[in-house]
Order: sequence, then C-alpha cells, then structure tokens
Amino acid sequence: FSDAEIQYLGSQRLGRLATVGHDGMPHVVPVAFRYNPDADTIDIGGHNFAQRKKFRDVKRMGVAALGVDDVLPPWQPRAVEVRGDAATLDTGGKAIMESFDDPMIRITPRRIVSWGLEDGFQARSVG
Repeated sequence: FSDAEIQYLGSQRLGRLATVGHDGMPHVVPVAFRYNPDADTIDIGGHNFAQRKKFRDVKRMGVAALGVDDVLPPWQPRAVEVRGDAATLDTGGKAIMESFDDPMIRITPRRIVSWGLEDGFQARSVG
C-alpha cells in the first residue's frame, strides 16, 4: 500500500466486501475494516461474524475483494480497491473494534487499485 492509500483507508469507516458464493454468484456487503500495518493486510470483522455468509464464502473459496470509496465536493471521487487471497481467522476481530467477535477475515492483497488520492490513479499487482 502507498502512504496515500494507507492514510485514506485510515480515514474511512465502511467498505464493501465482495465474496464468491458456493454457487459462483457474487455477494457484496458493507463491512467494518482496518488496515493492519503489521501484516500489510486488510482485516474485516463484525458481530456474529463466524455465522455470516461472507465468512463461509471466504472459508470455502479463499478469495475476496474490498472496495472503499467516497466523493468530496464538488465532485472528487476517491477509492481504494483491494483484491486478494482471503482467510478466516479465529482471533483478531476485537482489534478492529472491541465490541466485535474475535473471528475475522484477513485479505492479503494481490492487486491494489486506487484513484482520487494524492498519488492519482494507481493499479498494480503485489505479493
């Protein structure tokens, strides 16, 4: 992640997680997330998290994407998209928010795309 991407991700509270269901259909839901500087990953958590479809999808398929975006006035769209390998973890969710369950999803980036940040448009494969 670039410094501008890390700063932007840190300023946002909500993203959209895309997973793939057992039937091959996409599933997109809003989620709370955080950039994890120790692992250089995106960590995602919530309430009753291990029982959610997104958790089962990641456990089964091992891939996911997260989109985080907003628009500054008068019209300055900004976004970071992260695609990569995803894993379910039994612990760590409380580090995202203390009231969350401990299970969480971790996305290790393989592709990062961003725009509208101080770096302009960026698209690159990583990892």
